[in-house]
Amino acid sequence: MSTVGKSIIRDIALAPEGHLKIDWASAHMPVLNRIRDQFEKELPFKGLKVTISLHLEAKTAYLAKVVQAGGADVTITGSNPLSTQDDICAALVEDGITVFAKYNPDPKEYKELLIKSLETKPDLIIDDGGDLVTILHTERPDLRENLRGGAEETTTGIIRLKAMEKESTLSFPMVAVNDAYCKYLFDNRYGTGQSVFDGINRTTNLVVAGKTVVVVGYGWCGKGVAMRAKGLGANVVVTEVDAIKAVEAYMDGFTVLPMAEAAKVGELFITVTGNKDCIRAEHYEVMKNGAILTNAGHFDVEFNKPELAAMSTDIRTVRRNIEEYKLKDGRSIYVLAEGRLVNLAAGDGHPAEIMDTTFALQALGLKYVNEEYANIGQKVVNVPYELDEQVARFKLDSLNISIDKLTPEQVAYLDSWKED
Repeated sequence: MSTVGKSIIRDIALAPEGHLKIDWASAHMPVLNRIRDQFEKELPFKGLKVTISLHLEAKTAYLAKVVQAGGADVTITGSNPLSTQDDICAALVEDGITVFAKYNPDPKEYKELLIKSLETKPDLIIDDGGDLVTILHTERPDLRENLRGGAEETTTGIIRLKAMEKESTLSFPMVAVNDAYCKYLFDNRYGTGQSVFDGINRTTNLVVAGKTVVVVGYGWCGKGVAMRAKGLGANVVVTEVDAIKAVEAYMDGFTVLPMAEAAKVGELFITVTGNKDCIRAEHYEVMKNGAILTNAGHFDVEFNKPELAAMSTDIRTVRRNIEEYKLKDGRSIYVLAEGRLVNLAAGDGHPAEIMDTTFALQALGLKYVNEEYANIGQKVVNVPYELDEQVARFKLDSLNISIDKLTPEQVAYLDSWKED
């Protein structure tokens, strides 16, 4: 790592390539561009310090620049060791943003970089998976003295936040961006669905058609993954712990099995649950030779890697981002991207047009919490519906799509119980 001003990155010389990537992304993010224009006029974050922890690639970089355009002093770090792109970090430093990140730091370095990003004592944060919030409530509560609140990007982080709220340990308001309609309907479904297979196909160079793909979890991300797997010609099996979601998967045309049975037939396994140990030793014992394990959840805990390693006589890298676990009975099981988010650790993440709406929600959600933090209190709140709808209308405008409006008579009819 090298120190450039206040920043700690790998190499400032990588900046030109990073600028090209950011320019490409921003050219395909019309909603965020519109919000940037608004922020440049209003300066909603003037004089404030904002710390961002997200997957540090081109679309995230542009969000950071939009927040900066709103008057903020922005510091950014990664939210996953394998999703940070060093050329993006270098480009952001040249653009006046403080960066504490590099690709593939060891666990100690990764934690140190997160803490460095918080030592600015930010007024606002954007978090992904809850790492910043956890540090601010455990190791370094002293760094939250200026904190007004923040926004959380993903399901895993919101699970953590709601647990903290339930225990009355959350000390500032957080906006649950992941729970906005424009997030889970589009990002989680269409973004995850496409980017997961972008990462898998780029990494393995294998065909999906004809294979049995086991999708572990049928939330919005799981729905998107299953839909894309079906579109690529796979035989799709879904595993679930939620009875309602299991019925939904069945009605959507997928085979629903418990993992004990799915493990016997699956060839490609994709976990998208936000929970740990969904695939364990008893499942590895019955898997086919050559089975491929991949994860699209935030943390690398959805299938149990220590148990797989303990069952193996040899572990070797057979291709970039593919590790082969050779089992004692001669079978091989392959793990992609160390079990981390395959779409970002082995790919470029969601398409720019998808992240356009998600990061528009982040930008507007951050503005909302800055304006309303005193009224919100120490709890997790949803993105206000009017902001969610505003993002959707901006998106429609960018696509030159018009929709109808209710007439005054229709509004009156819907608001009344007396009219026939």
